[in-house]
Formats: sequence, C-alpha cells, structure tokens
Amino acid sequence: MRNIIVICAFLTIVLACKSPEARRPISAKSGSFIDKSVARNIKLNESEYKRIEEIIKNNPQNNYIASQNGFWYYYNTKIADTTKTPSFGDIINYTYNVKTLSGQLVYSKDEIKTQNYVMDKQELFSGLREGLKLMKAGETVTFLFPSQKAYGYYGDENKIGTNAPLMCEVTVNSIKTSESN
Repeated sequence: MRNIIVICAFLTIVLACKSPEARRPISAKSGSFIDKSVARNIKLNESEYKRIEEIIKNNPQNNYIASQNGFWYYYNTKIADTTKTPSFGDIINYTYNVKTLSGQLVYSKDEIKTQNYVMDKQELFSGLREGLKLMKAGETVTFLFPSQKAYGYYGDENKIGTNAPLMCEVTVNSIKTSESN
C-alpha cells in the first residue's frame, strides 16, 4: 500500500510539472491602419509623380535630369565641370525661392535671405540637402521635389501645407572648403 502511495505521489509530481503555455491576447489587432496608410501614400506619390511628369513634358526647353535621390532638376546656369561640388563640412552660401508646382510663389529669395549651410552638419529638408551636393559655385538650378523630399506630412507649419510638392530655384553663391577637408 505504501508503494502505491509513493507511486501516486511521484506520478502527480511528474504530471503536474509541465512547461507554461503562452497566453494569447484577448483581442488581436490587425495591420489595417498601416495597410491603409501605405495605400494612401502610394496613391499620393503616384499623383505627385504624374504632376511632375506633366511639368517636364510641358517644358521640353528645360533639360530635366532625374536624380538618384527621387527628385528632378535642370540647370538654369551651369558652370564648367572643372570646379568642385561641396563635400562634408563645406560651407555653402546660397539663395533660393520656393514655389508650388503650379508656379505660385510661396517664399521669395528676399523673404528667405541668403543662407549659409554647413554640408551634412545642419538641418535642411532632404531634397534641398541632396540638391546642394550636385551644385557648384555660381550655378542656378531649378528642382522639382515630391512632398516626401520637401517638407513631407507636416509641412513647414507656416506657408507650406501637408504633403506639398515644391519647385525650388537655388543659386549657390560660394562654397568654402572646411579646414578638415
């Protein structure tokens, strides 16, 4: 009888010790918000690209170049290839204006004033930052930026609204090489 009690106690201990099971959530959340957001952004990008393609098509006198960074540009004034483009830490002195894709002026060069930018060490919207890297001192370039390369979803919280593609005419006045270069 004692053996039976010992065997029952042993079996109870062995069978009671099993690994814990993961608890399942009460309600599972679907990725529907993310899916809708992705679909909305794809639709927005397609719409902006169509508008930009139409501008390019309607202005064949401008030799538009598609950049690897997702925007388009053409040279108003191009300098010989012997001068250098800016590199990390160089100080760029430039002026620019900002327009909507329909050509309506948002900010003039007079409003913005002459800017100094230390390449890749200061904040600047991504399209303009990448565009300045393509330019040489004395050049003027007109850029067409889709909204994600301009001010994106938030705009500039002033005159530029949400998801606004932009046209910027930029003139680089000078490029001062940093001492570390």
